Amino acid sequence: MMKAAIRYEYCTPDLLEIGRMSLPRPGNDEILVKVKATTVNRTDCGVLTGKPWAIRLFTGLFKPVRPITGTDFAGIIVDKGDNVAQFEIGDDVYGFFDQGLSSHAEYVAVSTKKAVLKKPENVTFEQAAASLEGSHYAFYFLKDLKLNAGDRILINGGTGAIGNAALQFLKHFNVRVTVTCETEFVEVLKSQGAERVIDYQKEDFTTINEQFDYVFDAVGKSSFEKCKPLLKSKGIYISSELGKNWQNAFLALLSPLMLGKKVKFPLPYTIKRSMKFINELVLNGEFIPLIDRRYKFEDIAEAYHYVLSGQKKGNIVITFD
Repeated sequence: MMKAAIRYEYCTPDLLEIGRMSLPRPGNDEILVKVKATTVNRTDCGVLTGKPWAIRLFTGLFKPVRPITGTDFAGIIVDKGDNVAQFEIGDDVYGFFDQGLSSHAEYVAVSTKKAVLKKPENVTFEQAAASLEGSHYAFYFLKDLKLNAGDRILINGGTGAIGNAALQFLKHFNVRVTVTCETEFVEVLKSQGAERVIDYQKEDFTTINEQFDYVFDAVGKSSFEKCKPLLKSKGIYISSELGKNWQNAFLALLSPLMLGKKVKFPLPYTIKRSMKFINELVLNGEFIPLIDRRYKFEDIAEAYHYVLSGQKKGNIVITFD
């Protein structure tokens, strides 16, 4: 038997229970992983609550397909199926699947056809688990931009999981990055390579007298209209959120018809591609995820409440004794 975070209906964190379930047995192409660390992230909140409703197209229309929550993990292989050749028992691995992995548990069985890689030795289990969800979305929001060394980009929300990953990814491409954050993180983001940090508690970034090739609203709290003055004549606005009345997706569809400034709203797809990129940067020491808080597994409901409050910075890690 193993401990797991369980719910059989979409619910609030208060109704998520720590219960006992049978240990999963790995199928022919699966590995059984003893979970050392996982996270609670924005995707997990959608999987738990079934909101926004669109997520139910992937996780179950009326009730969740998987009773155990969790979308990412880092841990140790303790068993494997007969057809698994690329991994061995004892390997440290990590992985992510945004539609749910049932990884908020002491053990998880994962198909090797999903995005699973050996954990880089230069990061901890906690760092590995925190390297995935926000970074996956950051990769796809930036992927289709024609970035050139020296380009200027402003990131609104440099301490979010997406925004902080984007900052570090952009330095890999020698892009000049300006970010916004709260006072206590100004020096942290400078140390991560930001050329300029705007303390949003003291200054409204939309009023600065500068222009950028790109503006990336990594927290989805601004709009194309407000950010237009910050864009160069052919600048591009990207947001991590659909925006009011799904306006960002709508504007992105209209962008080919627009002259000058445009909106892009890239959609994430294969996780294997993003994870390969993330893994390479981790191996090279170019990306270390920002971790805000760590919770014991028994306190996972409290972790969910904190993420849903909108106050988290970077990643929230769940640890197992």
